[in-house]
This record gives sequence, C-alpha cells and structure tokens, in this order.
Amino acid sequence: MNELSQGLNGIKEHAREVIPADALATLTAEQRRYADRTDGFVKAGDTVPGFALPDATGAEVTLGELVSGGAAVLVFYRGQWCPFCNLALRAYQEELSPKLAESGARLAAISPQAPDGSLSTKEKNELGFAVLSDPGNEVARSLGITFTPAAGVQDVMAAIGSDLTEHNADGTWELPHPTVLVVDGTRTVRFADVHTDYTERTEPREILAALAAL
Repeated sequence: MNELSQGLNGIKEHAREVIPADALATLTAEQRRYADRTDGFVKAGDTVPGFALPDATGAEVTLGELVSGGAAVLVFYRGQWCPFCNLALRAYQEELSPKLAESGARLAAISPQAPDGSLSTKEKNELGFAVLSDPGNEVARSLGITFTPAAGVQDVMAAIGSDLTEHNADGTWELPHPTVLVVDGTRTVRFADVHTDYTERTEPREILAALAAL
C-alpha cells in the first residue's frame, strides 16, 4: 500500500473514532447511494469546454493557458474543509509537481469554493500549482461530475463543521465528485478518473502513467 492510500485509510479510521455512529452511518449510506453511478461522467475522448477561472489571488487562469505546454492535469476536489482532499493535494504536490515541471504539463486543482477558500487550501498545503475556484460548479457540472448531498447528509455535515453554504462560492450544497483528468493540448480528455466515494483518490502513479502515454 502506498503513502497516499495509507493516509486516506488513516483519516477513515480517525473518522470512525470521532464521528458519532449514527452520523457516520448517514455518511456511509450517502457514499453507497452513488457507488454504482457511471452514466454522464466525463470520459476519455471528450472535449473539455474552455474556461477562465479565478485563482487564489483572484487572477483568471484559462484552460488554454493550462494546456499550452502540451497537457494539463485537472484535479476537481471538494474544498479546504475536506481532509481527504487536503491529503491528496499534498501528495500531488510532492509526487507529481516535480515531474510535471520537467515535461511542461500543468497541474491545477479546482473546487466550488470562493478564491479565499482556494487561498486557504494553497497556503495550508503549501501548494505550488494553481488552485482555482469554479463558482456554481459550472465547469464541474459541464463534465457531469456534480451532485447534491441529501438533506439528512447536509444536517450531519453541518453538525461536524462542514456547512457548505459557508464554503461554496454560490452558497449551495452542490459538490463535484473527486475527479482527475489528463487533458491534451487540443482540450481532449486522455484520462478520466471519477471517484463517487470521496474517501478514495487517484494515485499519482496512475496520473504519471496517463501522461507518459500521451
């Protein structure tokens, strides 16, 4: 088992210890609700619509800029409030960023947070790559990877400090499923990995293999 998987399992074990059993059961049931969903998700061969999204400082970053070196890795994550997301982003910083710099490929993380949330993510995890805001999940929704937690799940999330109306730029509960895309210079998706279980993430070695295959 690699370091990222071990870390994710560690967070799950900690959650079992600190979250009340009934609340944990509600969250687990929500994960199962999406377990078999595959329809409508972005897939290899699709074209990513062009976009211009604000980074952590508010400056716009376009998809064209990101793929200008020949390829880009787009990481859709839930927000700085999500420990699984923070761990994965740190792993991508440590294991992907140095190798991507050598190839000219760009890495960008995208969430529905406002830029101040992106700034918190960037600073907390010491990220050297672009951290972008997708207000209203417009880009994520165009890729078919968004969902809205059920009302009971929203209550549990709010009770444990994850009220998305305070984190999402548009004040809604809509989220992207954690997703990694490798996009080439023509904006064509060459690799797509969507996780309906938010406790799982794409391994860095899988992303590097997809880039090597371009």
